[in-house]
Amino acid sequence: MTTREKGSAVSRVMQIIEAVAKAERPLSPADLACQLNIPKPSIHRLLNQLEADGFVQTSMRGLIIPSDKMHSIAWGVLHTERFSALRRAILQQLTEEIGETCGISVPNGTEMVYYDRVQSDWPLQIHLQVGSHTPSWCTASGKLYLSSLPKERRQGIIGRLPLMQYTRNTIVDTDLLETELQRIKTSRLGTDNEEFVDGMVACAVPVTDSSGKLCACLFTHAPVMRKSLEQLISYAPTMQNAAKSLGQLIDNPE
Repeated sequence: MTTREKGSAVSRVMQIIEAVAKAERPLSPADLACQLNIPKPSIHRLLNQLEADGFVQTSMRGLIIPSDKMHSIAWGVLHTERFSALRRAILQQLTEEIGETCGISVPNGTEMVYYDRVQSDWPLQIHLQVGSHTPSWCTASGKLYLSSLPKERRQGIIGRLPLMQYTRNTIVDTDLLETELQRIKTSRLGTDNEEFVDGMVACAVPVTDSSGKLCACLFTHAPVMRKSLEQLISYAPTMQNAAKSLGQLIDNPE
């Protein structure tokens, strides 16, 4: 392959990644070939390579969807030292306004990972360290992430989840969970009503890029003896403003 051909291949790969990331619905290889004016044999070869490298996934219907690796790359912008102070400042202000621990979680397969957090000054805390993995079906951030996925992909993931009963409120019935996720999809507000840890409630809002794709979740949680779920939910507008500021860091890294 000549240098020119390599450059052309790299350009096409980037075009495919951008098209898949910004698409409002899952695209077929034929859709991408037509949209990007790339021959079908080339589009199939490039998609196979992207899937092998973990950048895209193929749904059961043969449609191309973003992988969690794409989300990680977008959110990785904020992991750099340059943006760490800005990210922490947003979290610090939100924590002070709500009076409870606030943080960021990102999807990792069927789990969520605590990416960053700023703790409140209360002596009674829910101790989940940065880097902790939490289940998706019974946490505010996890349910919010699942609700953002196309229905076919979401149901495929739910079918593979162990759906362990962490508390008396954990939803372990797949039909009831799907109903809950549809509610969250409409409200764009994830909630955890003592579903992961007894005595803890939480809510989460999406952090999106300019195309509206969920890159991460901004959450807050509290012991029920200090705040009810309804009280946490009342801070949703404040959290949404903070999430918008975080999203702008992704879209405008300059």
